[in-house]
Amino acid sequence: MRLAVIPARGGSKRIPRKNVKPFCGKPMLAWSVEAALDAGCFDRVVVSTDDEEIAGVARDHGAEVPFLRPADLSDDHTGTIPVIAHAAAACGLSPESGDDLVCCVYDTAPFVRAADLQDGLEVLIESGAEYALSVTSFPFPIQRAVRRTAEDRLEMFDPAQFETRSQDLEEAWHDAGQFYWGRARAWLDGTPIFSSAAAPVPLARHRVQDIDTPEDWIRAELMFQALRDQGELG
Repeated sequence: MRLAVIPARGGSKRIPRKNVKPFCGKPMLAWSVEAALDAGCFDRVVVSTDDEEIAGVARDHGAEVPFLRPADLSDDHTGTIPVIAHAAAACGLSPESGDDLVCCVYDTAPFVRAADLQDGLEVLIESGAEYALSVTSFPFPIQRAVRRTAEDRLEMFDPAQFETRSQDLEEAWHDAGQFYWGRARAWLDGTPIFSSAAAPVPLARHRVQDIDTPEDWIRAELMFQALRDQGELG
């Protein structure tokens, strides 16, 4: 089985109800559901939620909601792995499911594309890794980052890099927050995602945006509209 799991709990704080809030004409969650369905590489597209309203929106846009997530997996401190493991088990998968694959598609990732999900599947299979996840590069060398001190002054995290040219520093990458493909056994065994068990699926920086604050939301809608006008999204 190839299973897409979209985690969508009801308790977001900084942007209340953000996964069902309208984003460029659709509930935010709908973009993830539709990308997973359009990818054509999943046997099932399931939304894991603790919230009846979110469940209704998910079903309206074509996803299954075969269970409601228990409260102990729906608080602010629950990690992704236990949520996906719970969904995989609820859908009948086990650590012995050698060929079964599960993809976590985040519910607030309107920039996710069906083609990227297909690429992630290809990377997972060809690499032999336990996971394949979307990543993008930092726009500035992290080795030259600075912090604000308690006295409201600046200092480098690594002063030894002050004289190093930017082009001579190793490129750094971060989680793009769109999807994690994984083998069922990895999810169910609790294998760490950010480790040598994972292979990267690089995405262009202009198609990656975290949406955690109202400012992020405004920026994301402007980016989305520009990309849609260029035919890259939507």
